[in-house]
Amino acid sequence: MKRSASVSEDFLEAMSFPNNSNAGGRQPAINLPGIIVIVVAIQVIVHLFRTYWLQGRDAVEFLITFAFIPARYETSMSAFIPGGTLEAVWSFLTYAFLHGDFSHLLVNMLFMAVFGSAVAWRFGVVRFLLFSAVCTIAGAAAHLMAHFGALVPMIGASAAVSGQIAAAIRFAFAPDTQSEFMRVDFRSPVHRPALPLLACLQHRGIVVFIVIWMVTNYFWGTGVLAPTGEEARIAWEAHVGGFVAGLILFHLFDPIPTAGASST
Repeated sequence: MKRSASVSEDFLEAMSFPNNSNAGGRQPAINLPGIIVIVVAIQVIVHLFRTYWLQGRDAVEFLITFAFIPARYETSMSAFIPGGTLEAVWSFLTYAFLHGDFSHLLVNMLFMAVFGSAVAWRFGVVRFLLFSAVCTIAGAAAHLMAHFGALVPMIGASAAVSGQIAAAIRFAFAPDTQSEFMRVDFRSPVHRPALPLLACLQHRGIVVFIVIWMVTNYFWGTGVLAPTGEEARIAWEAHVGGFVAGLILFHLFDPIPTAGASST
């Protein structure tokens, strides 16, 4: 097991994207995977469209059509929710492209830029998108179980981001492989073998990270840590659903063999 003093350094090393200034190469203007830039751009465009283009009834209909509403899946309540089968299916994903305000959008995109970038470099575009979709669906399912029949819409990319955070810690705390993976550019740190799932749950640094993350999300969700005047409820159950899915299902998407084991 690593020395506790080096845990944070190892994590930051794995998450960082150092420039490739050696060999006189030009440093890229944006040290982010292309797919992250595209996803962030889509999120911003959708938010601007919903905020500044849609007004009144159109804005409400747009929200109802694409947000995740637990009441849609409860027979006695579904009659009050416009839409049908298509909305019931696609809203498990589309809610992740809606945000309450710019601060909500900004926080999610910043976390995606940090953690999602590391996962995107490792997985590649297709696997990253599929993985994020699975975590998004898992977040909606967790929220549905916790709030079955609720009329309040859930929106935001937090479930996907939570899954990306969980995936990142699977390899951020892995044994040091610096001698094998020389950091010649900003992508190399994410190529180290990931820890098996059981090893993750026995790793002090990872366990501490998970506990802090879970407790923080719970307190945010229940309003204990919410800013003064904050009325929107944080769907912490969706965060947990996405995180657990990302942690457990990571190996199904990871193209790199697990460190020291053939199982999760």
